[in-house]
Amino acid sequence: QVQLVESGGGLVQAGGSLRLSCAASGRRFSTYAMGWFRQAPGKEREFVAAINWGGGRTYYADSVKGRFTISRDNAKNTVYLQMNSLKPEDTAIYYCAAKPTDNYSIIFTRGQEYDYWGQGTQVTVSS
Repeated sequence: QVQLVESGGGLVQAGGSLRLSCAASGRRFSTYAMGWFRQAPGKEREFVAAINWGGGRTYYADSVKGRFTISRDNAKNTVYLQMNSLKPEDTAIYYCAAKPTDNYSIIFTRGQEYDYWGQGTQVTVSS
């Protein structure tokens, strides 16, 4: 069983920055593909960013490309989401997700592909 705990959310003004962290339990974190998703009130959950085992491959939703950066520190069992130039439309609950895989290079962009989810952290961007 893998447990994921997000932190770093909060209230920020438009144009500001936040860094989300997701700490994972388990000794095999380095073999998990990881992703970030978000869900705004009244909307469906949407993909934000994903990263492979070693961090060499990343992928972003068009809405955050150039503003958000996903990274990971396998020694700390943690994945990060650096969010810059935040906009009010970025307001949502942000979730991290993990997918154990034997494929070093693979990344996943669909929620149903992930096996484990955190409880979420609220990000609110005021205008």
